[in-house]
Amino acid sequence: MICEEQQIDVLLIAGDLFHRQPLKRELKELDYLFSRLSHTQVVIIAGNHDYLKTDSYYRTFQWAENVHMILSSQLSCVEIKEYSLAVYGLSYDRREIEEEAYADAFPQKRQKFEILLAHGGDEKHIPIKKEALLELGYDYIAMGHIHKPQQIYPGRIAYAGALEPTDKNDTGMHGYIYGELSEKGCRTKFVQAASREYIHMEIQVSEEMSGHALKEAVSRQIEEKGQENIYKITLTGFREPDTLFDLSQMDPFGNVIQMLDDTRPSYDFARLKAGNRENILGQFIESLEDSDKDSMEYQALCEGVHALMETRRG
Repeated sequence: MICEEQQIDVLLIAGDLFHRQPLKRELKELDYLFSRLSHTQVVIIAGNHDYLKTDSYYRTFQWAENVHMILSSQLSCVEIKEYSLAVYGLSYDRREIEEEAYADAFPQKRQKFEILLAHGGDEKHIPIKKEALLELGYDYIAMGHIHKPQQIYPGRIAYAGALEPTDKNDTGMHGYIYGELSEKGCRTKFVQAASREYIHMEIQVSEEMSGHALKEAVSRQIEEKGQENIYKITLTGFREPDTLFDLSQMDPFGNVIQMLDDTRPSYDFARLKAGNRENILGQFIESLEDSDKDSMEYQALCEGVHALMETRRG
């Protein structure tokens, strides 16, 4: 956030700076980096992951002069008077807070510009009515807890999300919110900054596709979307009944975290039924052969025929 009149940067961290309890040496390294920001003030609250345990290193750590951490579980204020700025917030003192905490968190008109840091938004982590937040009257509210960036009210309330994705289901762009605050109001924009993304990708398999051809298809898709990213891949479509893909050999660049085979064997049901009219295989096919290919019944048909054919081979 930039206070435009003075062109001063303010780094706002709305909780969960760490995804767990920070170690003292980690705070020391981070503090050094913050101290190198010669024209930037830093304001931090603790969230549900890095909450203020009784023995938390947050409680005793001595930050650089330009770093201000709110250690109270009640609404508190950091004033940066030379910039006419007041930043309000509270820190989690436990992992879960089910009570509303911001309903009466009105700004106290201490400075010309007033910002709120708020962490939560679900039933276990400070339930929040976003419309009520807007009515509090802050110039801007920086939200934490949700990992994906969200503009709740453009220029007024936003979740910055996590700077980097934290697990394989944390898909989409990640970065930070850049804002400019002046007497004219607040302007914000999302800035993508993550070095990589988790991407969920489907690859359609055809009946004639071999294992080598599939690996080439996987390679092309990853090259197109970026080798720096991490992938969860699901194989769909129909394959030859006797084809079994060796999924352990399908990671060309070492960045596939998971691969699932949801393909179905492409049986010639008409031929199988004609040759098995007098037994359970033919009867089973006849009972389900008119099912739509996208239906659960068709999936049951494929799996049932596969099981019956395997029984014969055994």
